[in-house]
Amino acid sequence: MASFETITNIPKALLDIIDAFNFSKMTEIQEKAINPILEGKDILAQSKTGSGKTLAFGIPCIMRTDMNKNKPQTIIITPTRELAEQITVELRKVAAYKANLKILTLYGGVPLRAQAESLAKGAHMLIGTPGRIQDHLAKETLTLDSIRTLVLDEADRMLDMGFYDEIVKISSNMPKSRQTLLFSATFPRKIEKLAATLLKQPLVLKVDTIQEATKIDEVVYETSDKFKTLIALIQSYKPESLLIFCNTKAEVISLADRLHRRGHSVIDLHGDLDQRERNEAVIVFSNGSKRILVATDVASRGLDIKGIELVINYDLPIDKEIYTHRIGRTGRADATGVALSLYSPNDSGKCTYITSHARKGQMKDLRADATFKMISSYDTLCINGGKKTKLRAGDILGTLCKEIGIDNKMVGKINITETKSYVALHHTVIEKVFKALKSVKIKKKKYVAWILD
Repeated sequence: MASFETITNIPKALLDIIDAFNFSKMTEIQEKAINPILEGKDILAQSKTGSGKTLAFGIPCIMRTDMNKNKPQTIIITPTRELAEQITVELRKVAAYKANLKILTLYGGVPLRAQAESLAKGAHMLIGTPGRIQDHLAKETLTLDSIRTLVLDEADRMLDMGFYDEIVKISSNMPKSRQTLLFSATFPRKIEKLAATLLKQPLVLKVDTIQEATKIDEVVYETSDKFKTLIALIQSYKPESLLIFCNTKAEVISLADRLHRRGHSVIDLHGDLDQRERNEAVIVFSNGSKRILVATDVASRGLDIKGIELVINYDLPIDKEIYTHRIGRTGRADATGVALSLYSPNDSGKCTYITSHARKGQMKDLRADATFKMISSYDTLCINGGKKTKLRAGDILGTLCKEIGIDNKMVGKINITETKSYVALHHTVIEKVFKALKSVKIKKKKYVAWILD
């Protein structure tokens, strides 16, 4: 694969940032898309999750941003809040070479007024979900007449969620001369219709459209007792991290509770949680404080967590596309993974799209360790301060190690959000840190801290 240095007129400061994040070589979608996007071409790209498409559209959009204009120039529309947030985190990293480039997120679960106040102060890039963008347009707290580039990410999922009319309506508020970039993991007829409506003579790219068989080992288990089979699979595979999918919020809550009562370290993720709860569920799973995440399909898109070893479809997804996105949470980038699916004898006719190519597993071949439980050695401490108070991971680590006397080996991943910081700490030291922070200052300031459940 080509180096990022082959990007037309890429600034050295941006190359240095890319190098700092160890993005040594471009992925295939990045190599094929970045220069054409810089040239102003419309793009219709089919690329599976984990292929590097965020930087494929993000780098050129950031490069083309005119810092002399404090108006939205790029808008990125996504199906879920989680995906919007993850795109934002990744783009803020590479946008750091442009001082004061402002990226705003627009999605539900956050007060509309607060977003409107931020919009009034100006922004260069907007990342949000169709519903919330529509809300701002209706209330006239957002205008899109300065948009140069529209990006539709995971467009097939947005159409599955019934957002076709909203996307067309939102785009009608933008200049007709804009550039449009449409990224989709699949190309159903609805995508072709949307592309014909919004794109002008697009460059069509199809990259990594087939899941590499060697990367994800797909296995199906026929069972009349799903929970018993699930426990046997956990005790046999003994994964470090496990993502389980259910079809309904009720099943997610019930299954997470049953696993918790069995002593497993588990968290649930579904649409009834508010945005803070959803963000924290993803954080405690990604930092290892919770080793099992039970989720509805709200997590099958936009959940980009490295190192998920095992995905289990406790409930069969309703179609092949959702199945593809679910199992795509493992085997990310250069990693390999395992995807298991459970089905009852009555479901056999509904899941031929899985059974036709997945390996059929046999319960008799499992070697279950009845004593095994997915218990985490870490808990998460939340500190009431983040980017807005200029708090950095190095500041927190320095305080924990130098001021409180914690061995740095006891400190796990540190996540800094706009208003809060989340620190994974070994369970043997978290109470000590919690008590110490009642009097110890971080950067000459006292912060309120608490331990997440």
